[in-house]
Amino acid sequence: MTNLLVGGEWTAASGGARFQTVNPADGTVLAECAEAAPADIDRAVAAARAALHDPAWADLPPARRARLLWRVADLVEEHADELAELETRDNGQPLGVAKDITVAGTAEHFRYFAGWCTKIQGDVIPVSYPDTLHYTRREPVGVCALITPWNFPMMIAAWKLAPALACGNTVIIKPAEQTPLSTVALVELMERAGFPPGVVNLLTGGPAVGAGLAVHEDVDKVSFTGSTRVGRSLVYAGAGNMKRLTLELGGKAPSIIAADADIDAAVAGNVMGALFNSGQVCAAYARFYVDRKRADEFTAKMAAAASRLRLGPGLDPESQLGPLITEEHLNRVDSYVRGARAEGAELVIGGQRADGPLAGGFFYEPTVLAGVGDEMTVAKEEVFGPVIPVIAYDDPEEMVARANASEYGLAASIWTNDLSTAHKLAARIRAGAVFINMGHVPDAATTWGGFKASGWGREMGPYAIDAYTEVKGVWTHLGGV
Repeated sequence: MTNLLVGGEWTAASGGARFQTVNPADGTVLAECAEAAPADIDRAVAAARAALHDPAWADLPPARRARLLWRVADLVEEHADELAELETRDNGQPLGVAKDITVAGTAEHFRYFAGWCTKIQGDVIPVSYPDTLHYTRREPVGVCALITPWNFPMMIAAWKLAPALACGNTVIIKPAEQTPLSTVALVELMERAGFPPGVVNLLTGGPAVGAGLAVHEDVDKVSFTGSTRVGRSLVYAGAGNMKRLTLELGGKAPSIIAADADIDAAVAGNVMGALFNSGQVCAAYARFYVDRKRADEFTAKMAAAASRLRLGPGLDPESQLGPLITEEHLNRVDSYVRGARAEGAELVIGGQRADGPLAGGFFYEPTVLAGVGDEMTVAKEEVFGPVIPVIAYDDPEEMVARANASEYGLAASIWTNDLSTAHKLAARIRAGAVFINMGHVPDAATTWGGFKASGWGREMGPYAIDAYTEVKGVWTHLGGV
């Protein structure tokens, strides 16, 4: 059983409610977790507000904050094996992914932002008023509610926790109800690292907990990663006190494969770009525009490569693709595939739930669809599963308009041997990240976020410092009162 962390104390939910988290590989219950009630939200916000002004945190020198974040990274690495296994059991991702990407990425984000603690500074700005000194200060936004998704629960928590704390904010972390366990473990390590009570608070529970934080008048900022639908609701919820918002939302990343592309390299990159974490990635390559002269070759090789991937439980070292997160999500993915076939797409491989030894889990076969058109639902809406829709094109000049003809703009991919073509396309595509001849690999040091309905603001790198600080201008007349 897991509890809430509020003001430095681990407690049950005030109403005593609990919920279960399930292993998606076999449907078994892993743990019961506290379901936070409205009173718990109020307590957590009050604890974070008190800690924000407590000298133990507010007056902590930046170098000391840096050591706390660095200590978290050390603890994460010391407990890498158990954290990776916990993430695999709760989320389903292969153990190698959990250890080499999730856990390693979590430590990296804390280390990167530890380095920022001593470099958050303002500027002295010449102004046009005589005898006037003007300078700016970067100050914490305040109490930050950090709401994370289920697809990479611990690493995305680190994306938010590390910069928020580096900037001197206090936080309430609320993980997705499907995958709370690694976040609980991470917060336990943060407590061990020595953060003062109330600086880091943890609330677990369903959507009502996130909604309660979003409307709370004493929360200054919400950072949310999840669906565009929920992101839109947070915009309305935060309007009451004009909360600062960072929203990393849905995606439908186009991958453009030019006629001159190295098809074998494009296949290798796009198979993982589409199927990594069983396609449960916001930036997953999700619609494949292939020059018609190469479309049949690309489709056949993609199908062959996808069919060779080993589907199985994440704890099996031979598994390359794990389960989908829930039965409900599996049915949703399957409905998109069935809908595509009804609209005229050709099923090349996959298109069904895995049976046999995997029937007890939420496994869906890697699926390749040919003959897909831009107007089909599977080409327009976010599937978030192991589905590869191939769309042939004839005129390279129309590719930018077709790639941009989506409400989303999180990521895009270009495959070509002509760097002039690549960079011209990259400049015209409306997406927050464009990957040329490579997979989607976010890094702590650079920007992450989307255009259009894929979100507001940016995470990671120096852009995260902007997201978690307010800029204050200070004016001083030097000629006396």
